[in-house]
Amino acid sequence: MKTVKLKLRKVIKSDMPYFLRWWKDREIIGLTSGVYEKSNKILGEYFLKMLKNCENWYFVIVLNKKIIGHISLVKGKNGWYETQIIIGEKNYWGKGYGTKAIQLLIKKAKNLGISKICLEVRPDNLRAINAYENSRFVKIKIKKYSKNKFLPETLLMKLKI
Repeated sequence: MKTVKLKLRKVIKSDMPYFLRWWKDREIIGLTSGVYEKSNKILGEYFLKMLKNCENWYFVIVLNKKIIGHISLVKGKNGWYETQIIIGEKNYWGKGYGTKAIQLLIKKAKNLGISKICLEVRPDNLRAINAYENSRFVKIKIKKYSKNKFLPETLLMKLKI
């Protein structure tokens, strides 16, 4: 039986092709921010800006030396950090790796002195909601975004470590 080793590693420039592929995948974007088109140039600039940011934390999710997704902690207001996760390699969906990555992120956050994490998720993304609940996030409320045709509402969830 093969030992499964999941870890988080800080994002580096050579990770860009993974991000560009995942950020352009309609099925993945449909589960997150909504379906829209952005050029590789715009996405690449966003990725490079992400690398230079010193307030936020960006990690790739590595399973047995293979990059399968990414997860982040982005500084918000009043000591809150927002997290987002994508398991970009679809053959790893539904296997518990998202939950494990979230739990690793919570440990990293605690070590960094971060005690409050929030997130917004599509209310119909039940697989993600289950992963968050398994990691002790609590449903807070539905947030409405009437001007966003791609993401008109989200479920706000929070965790205090």
